[in-house]
Amino acid sequence: MSAPAASGASQPVDQEIGAGLRRLRRARGLSLVDVAARTNLSIGFLSQIERGLSSPTLRVLVGMADAFGVGLADLFPNGTPPQDQPATIVRGADRSELQLWRSGIRKHLLTPLSESSKLNLYMVELEPGANTGDEPYTHQGEEAGLVMQGAMLLKVESESWTLLEGDSFRFLSSRPHCFANAAERETRVLWVTSL
Repeated sequence: MSAPAASGASQPVDQEIGAGLRRLRRARGLSLVDVAARTNLSIGFLSQIERGLSSPTLRVLVGMADAFGVGLADLFPNGTPPQDQPATIVRGADRSELQLWRSGIRKHLLTPLSESSKLNLYMVELEPGANTGDEPYTHQGEEAGLVMQGAMLLKVESESWTLLEGDSFRFLSSRPHCFANAAERETRVLWVTSL
């Protein structure tokens, strides 16, 4: 996988994500060399991500989550599952958000964090022009969704569809896929993933 170019200015969201990735890598007892081998990313790029100097794409984050043996929800800022009792609800004001500002994608985690859960629900917001990149990616699990507003271009393997408001989808995450906003306004997708 190629890495996006690093910008000179560090963004707070990149620093927060990078610090969380570093904590998770260290908690797993992995070196940058180990993660590079598992993700096919360069050690330098991984180091830049951890220091908040580069913005990871959704494809890169999904690959890192697989390398750490966790779901994407575990990479969200403040993504620490409760230790005493699993939560049942998430208040709107308390949602975790993963902002991939360079790609124009924001993911809001709608389900409570839980170490034992294999199911997560997200509200994915795509700014005009937002996309996951031209190169499809894969990861563990299955995903499904419903376009709530706007339009989304979804590519899975060699097929592609433009999904409009009310259209839905489901596919195995191990199939190469990517997506983009197909509207000139914000697109919102209710997205479910399972591991």
